[in-house]
Amino acid sequence: MQPASSSAFRPGTAKKLSIKNFKSKPTLPENYENESWTKLEEAVKAIHRSSFIKFSLEELYKAVENLCSDKTAVSKIYCQLREVCDSHIQGQVSVFDGSVTGEIFLRQLDQQWKDHCNQTSMIRCIFLVLDRSYMQNYMTISLWDLGLDLFRKNVLDSANIGEKCISGIMKMIQNERDGSVSIDRTLLRSLLSMFSDLHIYPNWFEKRFLKETIDFYNQEGNEQLLHRSTEDFLKYAERRMNDESKLCTTCMSYETDKALLNCMEQQLIRNHHEELLVKGLEKLLRYNRVADMTLLYALFKAEEGRKMLCEHFNKHVKLVVANIVMKENESTMVQSLLDLKEKLDHIVEVSFQKDAKFINSLREAFEVSINCGKQRTSSTSSTAPVASPAEYIAKYVDREMRSGKLNEAELERTLDRIMILFRYIQGKDVFEMFYKNDLAKRLLIGRSASVDAEKSMLSKLKQECGSMFTKNLEGMFKDMTYSKEMMVQYRQHQSAKPELANINIEMTVNVLTAVYWPKYPTTKVPLPPDMYRLQDAFCTFYQAKHSGRTLTFQHTLGHCLLKSYFKKEKKELQVSLHQALVLLNFNQYDRMSFTDIQSTTQIDEAELKRTLQSLACGKARVLTKSPKSKEVQKTDNFEFNENFSHKLMRIKINQIQLKETVKENQETNNRVHENRKNQIEAAIVRIMKTRKTLTHQNLMVEIGNQVKFPILSTDIKKRVENLIERDYMKRDKDQNNIYHYVA
Repeated sequence: MQPASSSAFRPGTAKKLSIKNFKSKPTLPENYENESWTKLEEAVKAIHRSSFIKFSLEELYKAVENLCSDKTAVSKIYCQLREVCDSHIQGQVSVFDGSVTGEIFLRQLDQQWKDHCNQTSMIRCIFLVLDRSYMQNYMTISLWDLGLDLFRKNVLDSANIGEKCISGIMKMIQNERDGSVSIDRTLLRSLLSMFSDLHIYPNWFEKRFLKETIDFYNQEGNEQLLHRSTEDFLKYAERRMNDESKLCTTCMSYETDKALLNCMEQQLIRNHHEELLVKGLEKLLRYNRVADMTLLYALFKAEEGRKMLCEHFNKHVKLVVANIVMKENESTMVQSLLDLKEKLDHIVEVSFQKDAKFINSLREAFEVSINCGKQRTSSTSSTAPVASPAEYIAKYVDREMRSGKLNEAELERTLDRIMILFRYIQGKDVFEMFYKNDLAKRLLIGRSASVDAEKSMLSKLKQECGSMFTKNLEGMFKDMTYSKEMMVQYRQHQSAKPELANINIEMTVNVLTAVYWPKYPTTKVPLPPDMYRLQDAFCTFYQAKHSGRTLTFQHTLGHCLLKSYFKKEKKELQVSLHQALVLLNFNQYDRMSFTDIQSTTQIDEAELKRTLQSLACGKARVLTKSPKSKEVQKTDNFEFNENFSHKLMRIKINQIQLKETVKENQETNNRVHENRKNQIEAAIVRIMKTRKTLTHQNLMVEIGNQVKFPILSTDIKKRVENLIERDYMKRDKDQNNIYHYVA
């Protein structure tokens, strides 16, 4: 099938236009106007009385249409209709009894308004032609607007009805706020809709409503704040604001909602910013009240409120961190800082919605407070004090690496948390020195819980501080790897030597590059003959492979595994070299005095006391001491404990090697001090070589930008004087505060 062809659907074809004559003006009887108006007036009055209309609506509509065909009659009909409606509405005022008030009065007014709207709507349907033609030709208000205007003028503006209506509405709202009576929302919505239709809502209701809201919540807010805690007040404020918002959304204009909430925020929150924060923020943060902090952040939505909250949050964090750093000891400080950081991170993430200002504020608070802790002096110079957190963080890592209580994932997470604190500390050279000492002990004594975790920590430090920071640490791992490979070769070499076959000792040697490792004191102790033979054999083997190198045996971190025979059982004792030398004496003697032991072992008195205390006063007492006490004296005597018993086959007694002595700590701090002096001098020389001439103040600024640890002006002055004495620089002849570089 093909579609039928039609020119009407073809583009470009001409369209047919049909022209019709205007409707002819109807010819009306002579008395038609008066008779028609009589009908219309009677119909309007019937509508006002809500009674039966004698004439059909079609007949009435046709009458209005015919009357409006006469342009001269239109204005007259409009005025007559206005007089009828005006008269009726004036009569309606009398129905309001002056003694009736409150909700009864409001219901009467609401019913009158609904009746008036229905009546006006029906009248407009009859006079629709008049409404349209009269508005177009005479630019006057429509019949609907006329009805609104008449109601407003004759009802609300007279007999104080409008004021009674507003007062009644405000009374209803006040009763609900007081909790005495629940408001009739349907009635309230209808009355406020009437105000909107009459265009009096903003001036008559909204202004007064907002004013009374401000007055009410200003008074109630002050009273509630006196008797409630901060968290309870916030919940009260949230509940009040939600209730008011629901009421506004249900019954009022949407434009009122924003102004209403702004008023309530001002009276309940913004007016009390400082008081709420001072009164309760510290408690909310201390007890980790995440939900309450979330509510606090949500209610402090104004820019000023968020700024104040951020400032108080910053002050609290600084105070808590400083308190931890100043008061807590090595065993608890770092864990307390980690727990605090984790808690505050959760609050910032959940309660403060990852607000960048709070993230930066938290970081700044930690950076400032973690470096303001107590300083421990190791020398007279101000560069000698070492920040406690840097040292304690290094020791915390050491404890975690040795504990073996955490699995790989938990240990990795702990190291990540540690690195966050590490970024905050300024004395990273202190951390490096103590971490290096502890790492050396873990590697040499074999007490690290996880080699993978050790390497992971090394990688994190390298990523954070660069390869120069971890150069020595990486060298330590290379030495350990090389030593294992070399010992395999040595075992093969030893098995080929018949003169070493009768020695029932298995010796393992770690060859260390001196520049990578901490400096250990060189001590000479009398070793058993077989150990001397093994030591000499290894030296011969090593020097054959590496001619020109010198081996120096360091016995400080040497350790042994001794097979011991007690009355009840056999045990393996894992001990330090010093402990082994002491115990081997009891193969020949049953009882020895302190002086005898010192004479045979040639161990320093202080070190010998530590060693004997670990053997006779610790948990595993393989020696007995008389007289019994916790401290070792030079007059004490010692015996081998034949009745020793323990649940484990292999017993570790060499933990004493892992513990840092006061002397070791002092020496570490002194090395940090010396390193810092050298770094300051090197920085001064670099700066002066570049600038040639510089004032003292500018030199201090330049040095502060180059060194990465806390520095005082007295440190710089001492180093400058030292360089002047060594002719690296000189003072200006005329001005003492100006320095010149000496090439």
